[in-house]
Amino acid sequence: MHGYRGSLLVGALLAALAAAGWLGVALLRERRRHRKALEDRGWLLERERESAARAAVDAERARIAHELHDIVSHNVSLMVVQAGAAREVLATMPEAAADALGAVEGAGRDAMTQLRHLLGLLAPAADGSDPDDTDLAPQPGLRGLGALVDRIAFAGLPVEVRISGEPRPLPAGIDLAAYRIVQEALTNALRHGDGGKAEVTVRYTDRCLRVEVLNSGPSVLNGAAPTPRRRADGAGRGLLGLRERVAVYGGDLDARHRLGGGYRVRARIPLAGA
Repeated sequence: MHGYRGSLLVGALLAALAAAGWLGVALLRERRRHRKALEDRGWLLERERESAARAAVDAERARIAHELHDIVSHNVSLMVVQAGAAREVLATMPEAAADALGAVEGAGRDAMTQLRHLLGLLAPAADGSDPDDTDLAPQPGLRGLGALVDRIAFAGLPVEVRISGEPRPLPAGIDLAAYRIVQEALTNALRHGDGGKAEVTVRYTDRCLRVEVLNSGPSVLNGAAPTPRRRADGAGRGLLGLRERVAVYGGDLDARHRLGGGYRVRARIPLAGA
């Protein structure tokens, strides 16, 4: 009888030990799975951080490329047009040639000012301090529309400006985007247009800002083929950059030939909650 009970106790003890061993192995496996899951999660988080960093770098590179294009393309185009005009009248109209060369100098100075502003924001001082704002011109905006139109008109393209609605201060990014839209459209009209004139309309509404630039040209209704938009100087980077600028603020931009002749650039930028 005692031997039977002893056998039962030994069996129960062995079963308990076996169960404890199984639980220990299961716990060890669970810990390994948990450690592996943590490692995988850490790897995924690191990959996400790397992807986010790369996306931020790519976006900043695109922004800088667009800004450089807008600054350089506009001012260099003005300089080329004015230099050509000065060369043509240098011998016969020296005063007009001097005015054209003065415009070349002004466009060069304006480009240098804007480039210094951009590079000053990109390259802080050697001691790590912020750049001196007194040495940096403010980013352009619609307040500089008059000076822009004067430069384009002096280069040979008459421009008519219409402002509708109640003008009001705009967020800096939207203000800059609106200015760049007008600048790019007028620069293209000056560079590729067939003379004529341009019209700029800026419309303030409660919910959005609308910008439209029209320039005259041959009409397809009269059987004249529109002048093809040359793409050698930037392959359309200007209009692509404008679309991306506007899309950042939830807006849209449309650029196309007009049936009545010329070209139209039209943009809508939402202002609600800006």
